[in-house]
Amino acid sequence: MEIELLSFGKIAEFITIKKLSIDGISDTDGLKKYLEDKFPQLSEIKYKLAVDKQIIQKNRIITDQATVAIMPPFSGG
Repeated sequence: MEIELLSFGKIAEFITIKKLSIDGISDTDGLKKYLEDKFPQLSEIKYKLAVDKQIIQKNRIITDQATVAIMPPFSGG
């Protein structure tokens, strides 16, 4: 499966890849574990995932060619 990765804020400083080919990962929980193993700095900060422009609150299936955004904490104002 191939997904597009978008990273923002300080996360973009260490996750610079734009495309990710992964096998054996079908949901956001698996993707989080994969990303935190590949980029240990990610496990040290709070972040949110969005899949195809929808912020994820709980585990969700990821499909081939999905766009996944990795975002640091933010607040409105």
